[in-house]
Amino acid sequence: MTNQEVKKRIEQLKKTINHYRYAYHVLDKPLISDEALDSLKKELFDLEQQYPEFITPDSPTQRIGGKPLEKFEKVRHEQPMLSFNDAFSEQDMRDWLERLENYLSQSNFKFQVPNEKAFYCELKIDGLAIELVYENGILVQGSTRGDGVFGEDVTQNLKTIEAIPLTLTDTDLTQTNTDGPYKSALGSRKSAISFPSRLIVRGEAFVTKEEFEKVNKERIQKGFKPFANPRNMAAGSVRQLDPKITASRKLDSFQYEIVTDLGLKTHEDKHLFLKELGFKTNPYNKPVNSLEEVFEFRNYWEKNRDKIPYEIDGIVVIINDNKIFEAAGVIGKAPRAAIAYKFSPKEAETVLEDIKVQVGRTGILTPVAVLRPVKVGGTTIRHATLHNYDEIKRLGVKIGDTVIVSRAGDVIPQISKVLKEMRTGKEKEFKMPNQCPICGSKIIKEGVYYKCSNKKCGAAHRRFLRHFTSKPAFDIRGLGPKIIDRFLDEGLISDAADIFELEEGDIKVLERFGEKSAKNIVDEIQSKKTISLEKFIYSLGILQVGEETAHLLAQKFYQSWEIGSFNIRRQSSGIGFFKIKDIIKFFQNLTLEDLQQIPDIGPKVAQSIYDWFHNQKNINFLEKLEKVGVTIESQKSKVKSQKLAGKIFVLTGSLESMPREQVKEKIRELGGDVSESVSKKTDYVVVGSEPGSKYEKAKKLGIKIIDEKEFLKMINF
Repeated sequence: MTNQEVKKRIEQLKKTINHYRYAYHVLDKPLISDEALDSLKKELFDLEQQYPEFITPDSPTQRIGGKPLEKFEKVRHEQPMLSFNDAFSEQDMRDWLERLENYLSQSNFKFQVPNEKAFYCELKIDGLAIELVYENGILVQGSTRGDGVFGEDVTQNLKTIEAIPLTLTDTDLTQTNTDGPYKSALGSRKSAISFPSRLIVRGEAFVTKEEFEKVNKERIQKGFKPFANPRNMAAGSVRQLDPKITASRKLDSFQYEIVTDLGLKTHEDKHLFLKELGFKTNPYNKPVNSLEEVFEFRNYWEKNRDKIPYEIDGIVVIINDNKIFEAAGVIGKAPRAAIAYKFSPKEAETVLEDIKVQVGRTGILTPVAVLRPVKVGGTTIRHATLHNYDEIKRLGVKIGDTVIVSRAGDVIPQISKVLKEMRTGKEKEFKMPNQCPICGSKIIKEGVYYKCSNKKCGAAHRRFLRHFTSKPAFDIRGLGPKIIDRFLDEGLISDAADIFELEEGDIKVLERFGEKSAKNIVDEIQSKKTISLEKFIYSLGILQVGEETAHLLAQKFYQSWEIGSFNIRRQSSGIGFFKIKDIIKFFQNLTLEDLQQIPDIGPKVAQSIYDWFHNQKNINFLEKLEKVGVTIESQKSKVKSQKLAGKIFVLTGSLESMPREQVKEKIRELGGDVSESVSKKTDYVVVGSEPGSKYEKAKKLGIKIIDEKEFLKMINF
């Protein structure tokens, strides 16, 4: 993007984020999911990091929350309640640490990892941030975050939460005997802590999953709208004018921060001290030594989040050393030395770059969105189903739109919303084609579906794909007929070239496919991108071109290459790698006469080959194969002698001495050729047990027939 386009994208993102944040934080009416909003903020943050000249004071990354409602008294926080910037990947975390280290080095602070207890990891509760003020050990004020500077006084409501102490347990530290039956987790460090008359702590108010379900069930029974999520319910419960309603919701709370300076050295010390004062702290929070341990902590809880009774949407990673944390300061409205490392979202925003039309096994046309790659549910997504043309019209989606992609359960991702406010005017309308992209037949409409009028189209297309992936073509194991049909119906492939662009994320989101099976399929596909020329020609499914004809055509190519009759760069090793464009060039330069001079190729076969390589649709397909990385590998000729030079053999029946493929190889090594059909050009028909119709035809044409014993004698085997 140009600088002007970047600036415009940033302005659109700011406007869109502010719109959805205001609806969520101020009006309590979420219009999109938290995950989708996080995704928008992440794109804005990344763009601003890359183009800091476009950061403005009114950017959503420079402010927190929304303006408090006029329902409660406003409270000014003694220190701003900051929020965290988000990370969604291991690379995001490494980038964060690199930025932090660079900043600290300028301030003569050294921070190195791995190091003992370098980071402190907390579960990120999906609730409402709160601040508690204690004077002489008594709770005197509780407030919400609000806009980070001013919150709302919700003291009476927070007092209804039993997890929040009304009186601190230990207001006189000097009276505690650290060597007695009550031994402090802080050890000898505790005696050095100066307890202030005014103490400010921060934490999270939340509801359990069980309570969330219970309250929503009651609301539905009473005809009220259910809460969208536990966080929304916690916010709505804390901000009730009647404390009895708050009390009825049975909220819970963890505390995780001490704002007042007590001389504590680490963030871990703050948690230990909070617990000793009588605050409920999360028992799963822990210090770790390295980013690798941070990743392990995060990945463990993403997989095991269902085992705890409350919702979490990630972890918070904090530099454990308080001096370093303070020295790092603030960037925008977030601390440099802490970050929210989110779990993989089930929704994210991205750009719809194109809409392709896939033809399924029944001939139904399915529009499929081609997306700018985005992670959803831990998987990189590049495609999303649009179901049918009516769905495109319902969504109002255009090519170039910014969209929200969602994935619920084990289903292929879908576009759930179009952010029309992000449009630039360059978006394009999509129209269904009038002709089938596979066979060119007229498209007809049946109900909500568009379908190819050629009833054989879907079946023929399916047969070709099966041929293309089978042995002895590309031989992609594990990609059987049922899986090919599934990929067609889900819109993942429209032609054989699409197979090589499949990624794990496209497959593992399908029902009955897991990570392992998806990886196995993709690995197998990638391993088959290089193929011999004869197998490649056979894979194309050219009418009347079988294995032997494909071999003969490949030999013709090799001969031309060896004598340098057309310009193809050669490698010095025994193996040549050719680009598909070289193959196209070669076959388009062959005349019908050239083709008929090749043994076993008559007028009809020659015409079929000539027509195929002069059909622009086929050329486009070949060019697409090259674009997705398919290359042709060829070994130098294996001909060892000219003993059978010019002789054409046909094999029929079962041979006992060696497999048929080995017999063919022997004939070719001695300069001979193998044909699949008997004709007047055939020199010998080798007959094994239970010969087929080729034997009868050879007798009629007077072709010399030899048994296996005679053949072995001929080749001195």
